[in-house]
Amino acid sequence: MEIREVINIDHDILGGQPVFAGTRVPVDTLFDHLEAGISLADFLEDFPSVKKEQAIALLDIASKIVTSKNITQLYEAVA
Repeated sequence: MEIREVINIDHDILGGQPVFAGTRVPVDTLFDHLEAGISLADFLEDFPSVKKEQAIALLDIASKIVTSKNITQLYEAVA
């Protein structure tokens, strides 16, 4: 799945906050739910406009970023 099918950033949607593509659901909502101990299944039930494939792809993207051998450079780029 391409990143544009997972994340959309549009200044007309929630002021440019990253959202799941095709929705108004901020991507950080998934991380907030998981951090609170809420399952992926419950997140998807709470936000039916988010496709399971999108949520899994977002977690995969995040995993690749934080396990990158260049994590220090990535961190410096966003800090």
